[in-house]
Amino acid sequence: MILAASLVGTTIEWYDFFLYATAASLVFPRLFFPVGNEVVGTLLAFGTFAVGFVARPVGGIVFGHIGDRVGRKRTLVATMVLMGAGTALIGLLPSYASIGVAAPVLLVVLRVLQGLAVGGEWGGAVLLAVENAPPGWRGRYGSVPQIGPGLGLALGTGVFALLGEVLDEQVFLSVGWRVAFVLSVLLVAVGLLVRLKVLETPEFRRVCESGATARVPIVQVFRAREHRRGIVAGMLARWAEGAAFNTWGVFAITYATATVGMSKIVVLLAVTGGALLMAALTPVVGLLADRYGRRRVFGIGVAGFGITVMPSLVAVRSGVAWLVVVVLLVQLGVWYALMAGAESTLFAELFDTDVRYTGMSLVFQGAGIWASGLTPVFLTGLLALGGGEPWWAAGYLVATAVVSIAAVVAMPRWIGWRPRWAGDARW
Repeated sequence: MILAASLVGTTIEWYDFFLYATAASLVFPRLFFPVGNEVVGTLLAFGTFAVGFVARPVGGIVFGHIGDRVGRKRTLVATMVLMGAGTALIGLLPSYASIGVAAPVLLVVLRVLQGLAVGGEWGGAVLLAVENAPPGWRGRYGSVPQIGPGLGLALGTGVFALLGEVLDEQVFLSVGWRVAFVLSVLLVAVGLLVRLKVLETPEFRRVCESGATARVPIVQVFRAREHRRGIVAGMLARWAEGAAFNTWGVFAITYATATVGMSKIVVLLAVTGGALLMAALTPVVGLLADRYGRRRVFGIGVAGFGITVMPSLVAVRSGVAWLVVVVLLVQLGVWYALMAGAESTLFAELFDTDVRYTGMSLVFQGAGIWASGLTPVFLTGLLALGGGEPWWAAGYLVATAVVSIAAVVAMPRWIGWRPRWAGDARW
């Protein structure tokens, strides 16, 4: 039940969050930002996508505070309700043609609500799993909520592909895309039924019983030198992971369809396939992380991404369907899975129990501003700078991999090389 609550919740949360990403690629430039220039419209749509990532650290701090003071379970119920409400309201939002500039303004507001919810969701879902793990299984338990992004992305792109296939373009633009957003209400109802049945984690209960809960977790995180070092190293380590996911799960959709001219359905199905492979391999990565160490497994994923990103973008630029499918299967299903499956437990190990929710949320969501949210904006601009050729964009992504590997090496020496169980300093 514990792992089911962690997985179901993150799947729903990421379905909602990345549904917006897919819509920002295919729908929002036409409905909410009709500026007459395709590049500018796409940049504006991706800009509102990035706003959600700016809100995520705020959500991480707010809900992290509640999670470290009140408990993981109650916090996760609140984030799920907030996320479902924001997503459903986006599906009901009138277009620019109906209410003018109020449409993109309201879209930004609802995107902020999504960002606040996801900012508090991820850390709590990971801790619900990791802090309930038996000795020697923390990597495997920590990898389970990381299946959620793969399933959520697959659901989002899959639903869009299905609706785009069965509906003509006009119906899809007016009504079809809205169905995918409103469906969030049903998914949230299922998730709440599961989450309300779980108990608080034993680690947090022990902290409460000892009276050692942090009064102001965010202050205590920055007060300790060890935690400050963990925040910096964790944020930089996450750069390549965030860039990788949003390159292949968001930017690649626009690049392949708008710039290269590929079929929307083919690209969406390829992304869906890569996301499903990612979801299938992530628990295997958790096993490898327990056996060989979180840092080693995470670093291999970063290195694989950095080495293959340039030929992968060239393959997408070719417009050859089977090459694009292979690229997305390898990038999302293999290299990204290695990063995602190891990072949750790796980041949890950076902080003590009393500030762990706040600390790891700050790492993941703070880095998400530039590593994730701004990646489609950066790559779109670099693509325009290169005249449609991917060299500048590829160079940027290679640089993120170099920075991330350096950050992993710079982490405190005891983090992520071997499992840590109850009785160790951190657990």
